Amino acid sequence: MSISNISQASFAPLTLAALRITSGTLFLAHGLVKTIGFPVGAQPGAQPLLSLMGIGGVIEVATGALLIAGLFTRSAAFVASGQMAIAYWLFHAPASFHPSVNGGDAAILFSFVFLHIAVAGAGAFSLDALLNRKLHVAGGNLAMPSPSKSR
Repeated sequence: MSISNISQASFAPLTLAALRITSGTLFLAHGLVKTIGFPVGAQPGAQPLLSLMGIGGVIEVATGALLIAGLFTRSAAFVASGQMAIAYWLFHAPASFHPSVNGGDAAILFSFVFLHIAVAGAGAFSLDALLNRKLHVAGGNLAMPSPSKSR
């Protein structure tokens, strides 16, 4: 195994964790603007919770917090990715074909970053990894047991 392969293998979980935590924090921040209007003056401000923007804000807060913690990471990232894809096509794309004109470049980027996390997993420093390690140490197995061989 070459040195570059060793570097990639050892740093990949760390960089994935940095991507997950950073994107989760940004997503949580976007959700807080829509749900509670924090920080004051940020657009679009607090939205009614049962509006499309309000529901989107709740999804952003919930999935952002789960991503930061690394809990149910794949599921949370998949939901967040879908929400951003829907947001782009519903709110941004009708304004213009070009993302730089319609303001949807962040939605596209979020969607694909979250899709990557949904496929790649949480990386290092996640509650998912901690729970999986405890389950493995305790001898628990969520997979179907293999059939026993009769002799």
